[in-house]
Amino acid sequence: MKLHNLKPAAGSRGRKKRIGRGEGSGHGGTSTRGHKGAQARSGYSRKLGFEGGQMPIQRRLPKFGFTNPDKVVYAAVNLATLQALSEKTGATVIDLEFLRQNGVIAKSEVVKILGNGDLTAKLEVSANAFSASAKAKIEAVGGTATTI
Repeated sequence: MKLHNLKPAAGSRGRKKRIGRGEGSGHGGTSTRGHKGAQARSGYSRKLGFEGGQMPIQRRLPKFGFTNPDKVVYAAVNLATLQALSEKTGATVIDLEFLRQNGVIAKSEVVKILGNGDLTAKLEVSANAFSASAKAKIEAVGGTATTI
């Protein structure tokens, strides 16, 4: 293969559509713009959401619901995950920084520990919130559950 042998694949490069160059081109006359109307004029650019004068969908649909600006969304971490982490790393102290370093939560997430799964390791867990079952299971094996 040499530079002078290179050429595009067959059919991959079509000819440019020459608009407004006479009727014989097939694109003369209205130059593929149809007859009259705003879209046939030079300088026309459709506004975002404009539907030709028909009431746009964002105005047809009603406003609905309410978004609470003070809502706290927790990242859920189950006891099964904590057990797997302690087995894998041998850690006994689990806090938010440890969870971030192991890719369980993102940088700014607020964490709630949930009680799904069994816990056999004695862990010191600190998180933003705990479910009642998770706290009970952690304390049942001799660990501590500290709310930040």
